[in-house]
Amino acid sequence: MIDPVTVTPLRQRMIEDMTIRRFGEHTQRDYVRQVREFTAFLGLPPDRAGPEDLRRYQLHLASLGASYARMNLACTALRFFFHVTLGRTGFGDRMARIPTPDRLPVVLDTQEVALLLAHARSVKDRAALSIAYGCGLRVSEIANLKVADIDSARMVIRVEQGKGRKDRYVMLAPDLLDLLRQWWRVKRPRGWLFPGQQPGQPITTRQLNRACHAAAEAAKLDKRVSMHTLRHSFATHLLERKTDIRVIQVLLGHRKLDTTAVYTRVALKTLREVTSPLALLAPPPPP
Repeated sequence: MIDPVTVTPLRQRMIEDMTIRRFGEHTQRDYVRQVREFTAFLGLPPDRAGPEDLRRYQLHLASLGASYARMNLACTALRFFFHVTLGRTGFGDRMARIPTPDRLPVVLDTQEVALLLAHARSVKDRAALSIAYGCGLRVSEIANLKVADIDSARMVIRVEQGKGRKDRYVMLAPDLLDLLRQWWRVKRPRGWLFPGQQPGQPITTRQLNRACHAAAEAAKLDKRVSMHTLRHSFATHLLERKTDIRVIQVLLGHRKLDTTAVYTRVALKTLREVTSPLALLAPPPPP
């Protein structure tokens, strides 16, 4: 949470503007930090900034080697602050947004996934990693699962208020159900499926990613693996098994089909099965 001791009236108004629009806690924290860092650069209250100050700040970030994401987050946060909180419509519209490089997602093959799961440190870790791969959930969605979300009667898992504040269902494989029952017998969780270190709180996304990194290191995988890698692998392997891409879109909780279509670029098994037009050419007539 944002420290109330450091909240000025202007910052409080910005927080209220974000609360009205139902921005998440992480988004609010990121936006406040961006405005605070801009204020430190400016050396003046941010409402006294001019257009040239925004340009100078972006040049400053670029000179520091800031990432694409960092540059764009600053742009979005400052535009919100000036447009919404200060009501200065159009101010900051000339701030440059940096096109993000379109890189292929890292995907594990089925043997690598099996190796990763086999090297999980505990039943808890293996269960969480298995949900990421077996259901395609985001790490934040796994962290927020409750015991009541596991519907063994219908063999589905309910994902409540995932990204974009959307509910959805995903399939529950029998092997995964058996593993979750093993975990339940170990811990007997009553609320959160994966309780955190703090009483009454779920496991953090950082803890889940650490569990994934530890399993990948123990398995000696030569790829950079995260929980999201398992989600990418889930979608890619379904596509290679000829699952309808619109079904995959629903399972992943994507708003747009274009987002899901990225997996067509890494579904190597499917790509290899495509016949090249070169192979269809008729042989040339004899001379």
